[in-house]
Amino acid sequence: MGKRLSKIYTRTGDHGTTGLGDGSRVPKDHPRVAAYGTTDELNSIIGMVLAEDLPDSLREPLIRIQHDLFDLGGELCVPGWTAITPGYTERLEQSLDALNADLPALEDFILPGGGRATAACHLARTVCRRAERAVWTLKGEEDINPEVARYLNRLSDWLFVAARVLARHEQGEEVIWQKGYSQGAQQD
Repeated sequence: MGKRLSKIYTRTGDHGTTGLGDGSRVPKDHPRVAAYGTTDELNSIIGMVLAEDLPDSLREPLIRIQHDLFDLGGELCVPGWTAITPGYTERLEQSLDALNADLPALEDFILPGGGRATAACHLARTVCRRAERAVWTLKGEEDINPEVARYLNRLSDWLFVAARVLARHEQGEEVIWQKGYSQGAQQD
């Protein structure tokens, strides 16, 4: 592991650059910074989900996912370093299958709402998709581990299913999209 910070501010980023894990410096809007920054944002939102009342089937996997995301962000921060292996994604797939087994088949589109944990999980899902897009943007410029994008793709699926579980935990049902709903409200 690298050096521990004893002083939080360094002033080295005051001119629009930031240091990567290998010591090199890039602009703060570099695709690599966008990718690991969005991953960090996702991890923070998962922390918000964890602050809510959750069923046991979700708490431990979410904690593990936070650790996975720290590994993933670290990999993105250190060019040429690999942390995410196929085992990360396989573990997510197994968890996803277990969570999805007891849910009814999906017949309608679901709105991202419901209770606080459900809504936060949907927010995490959308930020996960943004992180995945940022990784694909980076991949267009640099060679990166393909397992990173695969993991994020699977994680967004996992978060969708977790939101379905949470909707039942918090409210007993999901918020279903109704086509033309707003048209009925505008008629006089």
